[in-house]
Amino acid sequence: MSDGLGAGEGRGVRGRILVVAAVLVAGLLAFHSAVPNVVGNLGSLLETFLPWLGLVVAALLVLALWRRSPAAIIAAALPAVVWGAMFGGSVFGGSVFGGSVFGGSVSVAGPAPVLTVLQHNVADDNPDPAGTARALAAAGADLAALEELTPEALPVYEAALAPEHPYHVVAGTVGLWSRHPLADGRPVDIKPKGITDDWNRGLRTTVRTPYGDIAAYVAHLPSVRIRPQDGFGTAWRDESAVALGAALATERLERIVLLGDLNGTLHDRGLSPLTSRLTPARAGFDFTWPAAFPLARIDHVMARGAAPYDTWALPATGSDHLPTAARLRLG
Repeated sequence: MSDGLGAGEGRGVRGRILVVAAVLVAGLLAFHSAVPNVVGNLGSLLETFLPWLGLVVAALLVLALWRRSPAAIIAAALPAVVWGAMFGGSVFGGSVFGGSVFGGSVSVAGPAPVLTVLQHNVADDNPDPAGTARALAAAGADLAALEELTPEALPVYEAALAPEHPYHVVAGTVGLWSRHPLADGRPVDIKPKGITDDWNRGLRTTVRTPYGDIAAYVAHLPSVRIRPQDGFGTAWRDESAVALGAALATERLERIVLLGDLNGTLHDRGLSPLTSRLTPARAGFDFTWPAAFPLARIDHVMARGAAPYDTWALPATGSDHLPTAARLRLG
């Protein structure tokens, strides 16, 4: 007489494990905001890589089919449905990775004019700023926001972008180049209190388009780090997001566009001071970082008073980020 589990009983136990795992994954997807940040900012860490839970969902479905457990198959369908509801539009309704804005600037989609904008962290250690500058100049965007500008590389970008973007403003390590005149350019203080060095990563300017003025903000929020001692370190990023959100809240112009490396994904609660005030451009996943194997979209275009209806990543440059482009309908 055997003390072990019979074949049927063993399958039943494994089936129940799959059921529990499926329900857990579905819960994490649907209620990710309920995961606390008390220990190691686990909530924000989960939200940063939330779309990748799709791989876990796929594995659960395969295992359930392999085990031939009806209960596990039904349970595995639950997180699949939740993931599809959250991200299915990005897979089936988004733009194709590496889309292009080449061949024009402002176009018309229906009755409303359209502004094409570009955002890129060019990397302060970029080995080929000239090549990056040429790629950005050829992209055909009306506005081009750049971060991690260095004094050595700045003249390279100015020279390459000037023919198509004769107007520009730079504050610290961020800048904006435009086809249309700019006015009232000034730094925006988003510096966390714990940073004592000379640090300026925010600016605001007015873009005088033929369709009315737009308040343009360029921002580079502090980086986040995963460390064994304190988990997912987002404190400076979150503090900077709060400061930027406060600046946006006082903006008097009806139309706003925010372009920046925000070092967070749209699901990350740390960016809620921004996502609660502006509408992000979203279509497809088009992850932007790291450029060699993109895992997350942390480079964003957001707007108020203009409808962002498309966004996509451009081919890699010498940076560790991919450029991000978007279209804004100015209705």
